[in-house]
Amino acid sequence: MKIRKLWWWLRLLLRRPFFNKIGKSSYLGPSVSLIGTKNITIGNQVRIFPGNRMETYNSGTIIIEDNCSIGQNFHIISDKTNLLIGKNTTISGNVFITNVNHSYEKIDIHILEQPMKNIETTIGDNCFIGFGVAIQAGTKLGKQCIVGSNSVVKGEFPDYSVIVGSPAKIIKTFNKETLQWEKV
Repeated sequence: MKIRKLWWWLRLLLRRPFFNKIGKSSYLGPSVSLIGTKNITIGNQVRIFPGNRMETYNSGTIIIEDNCSIGQNFHIISDKTNLLIGKNTTISGNVFITNVNHSYEKIDIHILEQPMKNIETTIGDNCFIGFGVAIQAGTKLGKQCIVGSNSVVKGEFPDYSVIVGSPAKIIKTFNKETLQWEKV
């Protein structure tokens, strides 16, 4: 495994000129697709496992801050606005994150021929995103949020929230007075 990760690090080092920025000690497993890498910033000690698909369009940006770990089959899309993943965040496998919504208002026109809606998406520091989660455009997760597996997340969620379901809802928050996680 160490030799494989060393190869992943070397591959990312060779790709460095094609990205906006790549921090120290980061590595990238084999990718399915990398589009618009000049608008992708990868911080220090970021680990991205195989099967990743990262896409930016029309000056959209993806910023992955320091010390993030991202599981296999990760898919992220940014178009026209920013998409930020805060430092020390762990993202499990098969996760999809976007800042793009399809318009569907015109019923006589195919959805893929209608304009896109772009809304900034932000994931705070120290978050944990479970397996199979979909984070939709415009989502804002505060710091230290935990998102349960297979959740579909859209909206704003405060710091120290446990979020689960489809659609995702807060089920617990951290009470700073009692220093306990409490059901909502």
